[in-house]
Amino acid sequence: MRLLQSLSRGLQTLDYLAQQAKPLRLTDIASYLGVDKSNATHILRTLVACGYATQGTDRRYAASEKMTGSQGSGPTAEAIVAVRQQWQLILKQLTRETGECSHMAVLASSQVWYVDKIDSELPLKVDHPIGSLGPLHCTALGKAFLAFGDAQAEQELKQFTPVTLTDHTALAAEISKSRDRGYAIDDEEFTSGIRCVAGPVFDEHGVMIAAIGVSGPTVRIDDKRFEELGALVQKMCFMRE
Repeated sequence: MRLLQSLSRGLQTLDYLAQQAKPLRLTDIASYLGVDKSNATHILRTLVACGYATQGTDRRYAASEKMTGSQGSGPTAEAIVAVRQQWQLILKQLTRETGECSHMAVLASSQVWYVDKIDSELPLKVDHPIGSLGPLHCTALGKAFLAFGDAQAEQELKQFTPVTLTDHTALAAEISKSRDRGYAIDDEEFTSGIRCVAGPVFDEHGVMIAAIGVSGPTVRIDDKRFEELGALVQKMCFMRE
């Protein structure tokens, strides 16, 4: 199975932090990973932003409560690895059938954290790098968490494009539509010229643990194609329940 170096190192870091009795210095973590301090800093900042690690006033790092699941606010590292492995074939199938990029994300506090992707082979494509973060209110993956999970949108809804929903009433209406149709959409709301659809991934207890979606340029995704992609993602998600 293809291993993603950035995600692999992030999970290695979490495992290492969880085994320690006290917080660690940046140099200790960089030495353990075999990377320079700049790369280690990038990994740790991502983990802190996602709520999986903490940095104290002494600038040392430790695993957060979320790592062990004791906080109950998101998936553990082990759960992320498991769901990625279980759904990677579905992501590949989505890209194979649609020709577009497919992505998986988990909830990271008030954002989504991209943990896997399958690239399109077409020259014009959408790319959300693994390890990057995205807003909840204007990405399809984020809206899926608002519609089917227990995520809450931030109080201030930042505008990214002219059609980004920045009003909570309008967003609530859109989230209700997402529940009715079984998938969420991003209709050029995060990036102009890009359309995306996404659906929920549930664990064995019926709790939403991740979201998967397909993204592509508007030059290929007209209104009819948009609905077809949504129906396909819905089928892929809910047939695995």
